[in-house]
Amino acid sequence: MNSKYLKWILFLAALLVLLLVSVLLSLSAGEIKVSLMQLPQILSDKGSIEYTVLAKIRIPRILMAIGVGGALSLSGVVLQGIYRNPLVEPYTLGISGGAALGVAIAIVFGLNTLSFFSLPAFGFLGALVTLIVVYLLSIKRGGLSINSMLLIGVMVSFVSSSAMMFLMSISTAENLHNIVFWVMGSLDESNNSLIAIAFYSSLAGLVISYFFAQTLNALRLGEVKARHLGINTGVAIKLLFFVASLLTGIAVSVAGVIGFVGLVIPHLIRLIIGNDYRVLLAGSFLGGAIFLILSDTIARTIISPNELPIGVITGFIGGLVFIIVLSRSKSHFKLN
Repeated sequence: MNSKYLKWILFLAALLVLLLVSVLLSLSAGEIKVSLMQLPQILSDKGSIEYTVLAKIRIPRILMAIGVGGALSLSGVVLQGIYRNPLVEPYTLGISGGAALGVAIAIVFGLNTLSFFSLPAFGFLGALVTLIVVYLLSIKRGGLSINSMLLIGVMVSFVSSSAMMFLMSISTAENLHNIVFWVMGSLDESNNSLIAIAFYSSLAGLVISYFFAQTLNALRLGEVKARHLGINTGVAIKLLFFVASLLTGIAVSVAGVIGFVGLVIPHLIRLIIGNDYRVLLAGSFLGGAIFLILSDTIARTIISPNELPIGVITGFIGGLVFIIVLSRSKSHFKLN
């Protein structure tokens, strides 16, 4: 077997082991300790309080962490490949700002009380509207301008943030608290349908992205050279952009704004295994899932029985890690 492929297999196997370790740690840690040695016995006793804690709280949060973390990290690595810019992340295009604005509108006008699905629906609608606006404003002479899309996305994000702050300034104290808590992110979701949407959509995004692995590798050389290699860059970029953006919109709508996952994790995976998207896509997905599981475990245990918003943990850890990587590596900005 080629040594390169063997290295990839070993790397992905190591990530799967780390994912398993993270899951087990998350299952056992918390205000109510769960012994891993007694896990089979606990899962068979549906009347115990430990079973209730695992089935109703910790396992759903783990599935949410895998779905949201994997989706955000996967979106980040795809968008960085499209733009050939290592500073692009899922929230750069204003998707998080649009989702936050949608949620703020729902909360301020009391629309979040219509059903359990109202808040994530308005969050996704806000993300989708932002995506469409950015896309339409970025079209130039029948084509899609990548640079324009990036700049317009940043500006739309600022406009959305300003509109959300206006709504927060005129809302009640209770609504203000709800908006702020949502913006800081949380994996505390009790509805199994939303958890399933987050989990399975992220897996679907991973499968779809692999149809474009060679395209992303070609785009590392630039759009012109990619076209010379027979890649229809116009269609490929549009499809990849919409897949990454919709994944981000779903993740944001069910879990709120969780920063740094789509920026830091792809960098770390790229530094370890290289720039080939055949391994980078799966590595980033698994890395994002691991990072979010561990961050959520810290968020709900560090000040137990209270809980920190997970966005606080990811921002703090992600920012420190990125600064360390930035100061020690001379090649972290290279995507080709």
